[in-house]
Amino acid sequence: MSSDDDNGMTKGLLVGLIAGGVIGAVIALLYAPKPGKELRADIKNKAGELIDDAEEAVAVAKTKAVEIINEGKKRSESLITEAKKRAESLLGDAEKILTDAKERVETEETRVKSAVKAGAEAWKSEKNRS
Repeated sequence: MSSDDDNGMTKGLLVGLIAGGVIGAVIALLYAPKPGKELRADIKNKAGELIDDAEEAVAVAKTKAVEIINEGKKRSESLITEAKKRAESLLGDAEKILTDAKERVETEETRVKSAVKAGAEAWKSEKNRS
């Protein structure tokens, strides 16, 4: 059984219990040996109690929903912050790698230029000797 089936069953059971309670209370009031005025007052009072209970249940559900939403926001903010830190770290690492590569290229370029210059000077000096 999946959690959706469990939730559906739980909701159905809860609705059934509430409906059964209401029907039982109404039947009990109707069969009670009371005059009509008293009976209507009792039904009105019971209805008021049930409405109060329902409002309380809704308020609790709203509070829990807000708590869940706030917790979700905190977690998402935490994940975003962590992702930004990791991205900054990766960018810093990439920048360091590029800087190191650029320095190596410049060093090699200087060595090649020096070697070419030394070769050109050696060639000139050999040419002047001949």
